[in-house]
Parts: sequence; structure tokens; C-alpha cells
Amino acid sequence: MPARSTLGSPRDPGRRPWLWGCAALALVVVALVGVLVGPVFIAPGAVGRIVASHLFGVPAAATGVPERIVWDVRVPRVLAGIVVGSALAVTGVVIQAVVRNALGDPYVIGVTPGASLGAVMAIVLGTGIGSLGIAAAAFAGALLAFAGIVALARRGRGWAPGRVILSGVAIGYLLSAATYFFQIVATPAQLQRALFWTLGSIAGVGWTALPMLTIVVTLGCGWLLLRARWLDALAAGPELARSQGVPVGRFQAELMVIAALVTACVVAVVGGIGFVGLVIPHVARILVGAAHRRVLLASLLLGATFLPAADILARTVLAPAELPIGIITAAVGAPLFIAQLARTDRRAPA
Repeated sequence: MPARSTLGSPRDPGRRPWLWGCAALALVVVALVGVLVGPVFIAPGAVGRIVASHLFGVPAAATGVPERIVWDVRVPRVLAGIVVGSALAVTGVVIQAVVRNALGDPYVIGVTPGASLGAVMAIVLGTGIGSLGIAAAAFAGALLAFAGIVALARRGRGWAPGRVILSGVAIGYLLSAATYFFQIVATPAQLQRALFWTLGSIAGVGWTALPMLTIVVTLGCGWLLLRARWLDALAAGPELARSQGVPVGRFQAELMVIAALVTACVVAVVGGIGFVGLVIPHVARILVGAAHRRVLLASLLLGATFLPAADILARTVLAPAELPIGIITAAVGAPLFIAQLARTDRRAPA
């Protein structure tokens, strides 16, 4: 007798309201802690009054330096972590669906290595180049790398998942080698800046960069949520997807382009942050099942919580010094992924 689907049944994990409530509560708690915590102690009451003064016009007792620290540094930093974390997690879900591989993430489609090369070249070759120039170079490098993946992975009107993985690995190694070369010829000051950028950081994100980043991520994630049903069909196989009226080749191309654009925009602003797009989708599937609408929403919430939490650790573990956030996401994400692999092996038939 064929196994019954549990989707929509009382045992379906996606039908547990407390899961969604806990995820939302965790996001709120992490956001509050992110605004309160920092190398400079500011009383929680003063922090609350500063935020309320900007949001609701309530007079703030603390002004000057405390106000600038809270409103111009901590608040946009927390918001950037929420936006970036949700973007990386959602694009990870989409890439894994397209390549039909659990190892799919922005590194696979070449976006992160391409952005890293563009940024490091701008730092080393562009004398006195500012943050905007580095971001533009990173964005261009990400899109050029993705174009290379497209040229190698396309087969007819569709995408061969194995070719995407192999093309991404090959181009990623090539771009990483070029990045290492420019790091070798860099001056010590350039090298320190390049290493901090390639490992990722949301420390420098302010109110100027946040609106455009938020708009791009919101539009991209919104479009992907509208295509959740087609993603379910695609994950089941291209033949089944075609039988349900999904234009597989065009749909795969749209997914990859949206994922590349969102990731390129994110990496251009905050640098390369690994493991979010790789690990969070797996955790989301464990919690809410395999339906992509729920997986996308859960990944959005989990990513939006995980990255600000990692940023809190990055700025407190060695305070007043600060670690690149990529070190924290790797230290947390790699054990989680290994545990998921072990869990899968235990469930696999002998």
C-alpha cells in the first residue's frame, strides 16, 4: 500500500501554530538584544527612549553620542541582519530546488566568489576607492560569475542540475584562486580590509544602503513566494512539473536570475557570508515539512533571526574587537549541517 502524504494532516509539522509563534518571538527578542548590546553600555531605558523618539516623536533623555550609537549604528545594523539573513536563507531554498541538491547555496551559482573577486580587485587596484565603489565592483563580479555558470550549465531550454553544481564548483575555484592572488599582492592595510570584507560583516550598513537593499530583497522574496506551488512541482522532478503545466526551462531561468540578483545585491553590501543559505533551509524543512510556501516563510523567519544573533556574537565574543560574521556563521552552521547529515544517514535504509 502506498504511503499516505501527511501534508495538511494534523501530524503535518507545518500545522503547528506554536512553531510560527516561537519563530516570530525569537526574531523580536534577537532584534531587541541586538539594539541593546554593544561595546558601549547604554541603559536599556535610554535605548528605548532613543528609539521611541525617532519612531513616535517621544522626547529622548539621551542625546549626542548615545543617540548616534543607537539610532545610526545599532538599529540599521540589526535591520540589515534581518534583511540579509532572510534573503540568503530564501535564495538557498530556491537554489536547492533548482539544482535538486542539498548542497545548493549562493556559492554554487558563483555569485559569492564572483562578488568577492570584484570587491578584492577594487580594494587592491582602486586607490582610495570608497565603499560604494567596492559594492559596485562586487555586484558586477557576482553577475559576471553567474553569466559564466549560465553559459556552462544550460542544456537546451533547461538547466541540468549536475551541470550547475559542477560549473559552480569549477568557476568558484577559479575565482577563488584569482582572489587569493590579489590578496597576496595587496598591502597589509588592503589585505586586512579585503579579508574582513570576504568573510562578511553587517557592521558598516547604515541608513543609506538599507532602503535599496530592503526593496530588492522584498521584491525578490515576494516573487519567489508567489511561485511556491511551481517550486513544489519542480522539486518533484522536471517531468512531473511539465505535466502540471510548469514551463520548466523558463521557470528555472527565472529562479536562478532572481536568486542571483538578490544574492549579488546582498553580497555587494555586506560581503560574503556563508552557511546561511545552506543550513537554514534544512532546519526549516525539519520544522514545517516540505511544502515550499511554508519552507520559504520559515526560512525567511529563521534566517532573519539567525544572522542578527550571529552578529551579536561577532561583536561580543572578543569585545571591544569584532569578528567577521562569516566566522560565526561557519562555526555554528557547519556543526548543524553535519548533524543534519548524520540524521539523514540514520534514517536511510541499510
